Amino acid sequence: MADPAILRPATLPSNDRGGGASTVPLVTRRCGSTSLINGITSFAPGAAIGLHFHNCEESVMVIEGEAVVEIDGERHHLGTFDTTWVPANVPHRFLNESDREMKIFWTYATIDATRTMVLTHETRSIDAEHGHAPRQASA
Repeated sequence: MADPAILRPATLPSNDRGGGASTVPLVTRRCGSTSLINGITSFAPGAAIGLHFHNCEESVMVIEGEAVVEIDGERHHLGTFDTTWVPANVPHRFLNESDREMKIFWTYATIDATRTMVLTHETRSIDAEHGHAPRQASA
């Protein structure tokens, strides 16, 4: 059994996602999670993440600023604390169309979550995106 963890985003490394977005992973395999992962992604004004989908459910809460989310081709404007739930395999993306920073808190329903980019069909593990891929068993 893993020990409980206190995670302080201000003290954790941030991963540049490109295009004005950066992510701080929080609950991951590294702290002992066996069933979910989450983190915070910050978007500079005008930043957006490309259209993608996941192999599991995802929930996102806007924790700062205003966001636009596109879910399956439909745009929605979100304010602070508005929360989304997106089933597996549904294309979506988040955009910051404001002139202030925007932050989201995201949770995936499995530690084995993947992201598939709609444009390129490239699939990557969420853990791998943030340098938290599972450790390989030694022989």
